[in-house]
Amino acid sequence: MKRGGEDIVVVGAGMVGAATAALLARAAPECNVVVLDAEPPPRWHAQDEPGLRVSALSEASRRVLESCGAWDEIAAARISPYRSMRVWDGEVPAGGPGAIRFDAADVAQPVLGHIVENELVRLALRNALQRLPNVRLLDGARLASLALDGEQAELGLEDGRRLRSRLVVGADGAGSASRALAGLEVHGHDYEQRAVVCNLRCQLPHGETAWQRFLPEGPIAFLPLADGRVSIVWSTSPERAAQLLELDDERFRAAVAEAGDGCLGEVLEAGPRAAFPLRMRHAPVYTRARYALVGDAAHTVHPLAGQGVNLGLLDAAALAQVVGAGLAAGRDPGDPALLRRYERWRKPENLLSMRAFDGINRLFSNDNPALGALRRAGLTMVDRLAPLKGVFIRRAMGLEGDLPAAARGGLAEA
Repeated sequence: MKRGGEDIVVVGAGMVGAATAALLARAAPECNVVVLDAEPPPRWHAQDEPGLRVSALSEASRRVLESCGAWDEIAAARISPYRSMRVWDGEVPAGGPGAIRFDAADVAQPVLGHIVENELVRLALRNALQRLPNVRLLDGARLASLALDGEQAELGLEDGRRLRSRLVVGADGAGSASRALAGLEVHGHDYEQRAVVCNLRCQLPHGETAWQRFLPEGPIAFLPLADGRVSIVWSTSPERAAQLLELDDERFRAAVAEAGDGCLGEVLEAGPRAAFPLRMRHAPVYTRARYALVGDAAHTVHPLAGQGVNLGLLDAAALAQVVGAGLAAGRDPGDPALLRRYERWRKPENLLSMRAFDGINRLFSNDNPALGALRRAGLTMVDRLAPLKGVFIRRAMGLEGDLPAAARGGLAEA
């Protein structure tokens, strides 16, 4: 069946790209997988300060990373479980009407998820890839050209190297070069918000709880870190974000404490700050012959629910499962009919999540009094209806829905 060249090339070695490569290599051990990594290799050391970019990994994502062979290394390093979430409207106290509390115990689970530094996940996945005999990592490899017509895809790299492959996976992020070269479009809008991130030490212990308060310009979230600090993600207007980056340390700490309504007391220390723009993007078409999109290359969402990487890891698991089953049945991994099966699986799930996050952001990120009353009534109702709250929790944890085998704790070849 093989006609020379590679079996599968994954463009991008971020969290989702590396996970996709690991799952594909495990689902199809007879295939060789090449991973193009344009970014510098991950640098993470336990003695370093925690990174500014962290992810709230769901239970489904933990299972996917376990299936990749990466979770044990992550769990042995610097991670923080979170067992509770507190979400409230900016016009009410954290424990008053219009606030909602999610607890792992509500669904008989030990934790809701884990807060993990992105660089640690990248490093563990890279190490997992290097242990797989059918995976080859190409560092500093930037895609320059892509031709998908014919029996094999043709890839040209900026350094002049050329590759041929039966399947190319675009996992190269929101600004995906491979997606553009494949001729696939992306639609969406900017949120007119920027997310300010920073690590803080607060007066009160975080108690393995994630806190999120909705303000008129956007939500502020406090995510627990393993060393007792918290990581904030403060979504606000571009103008306010610029001001926050320029404030001196004392004024910035005071601004954060006020925005969080003192949920963790005073902010005692603040580390370096950064900000990045927020956008929603979605590709109407995920696949074509010999090409498939995963992760941010296919969809980007607002960070208010922390689900971006979780959706991407489910993409990775679903694609590996579909391709692995196709190969076992003697199918070409680049067969467009086979790849459309993956698209039909993941696109509706991603759209449902994207529209929900977009609607929540629009409902909460305003100062309309009528919408404020509606928000508080809705939060109070969900908090008081245990079955409905349980549905929200299980969905966020990846315990419900049309899940790939790897997300259910099995291998991806099913």
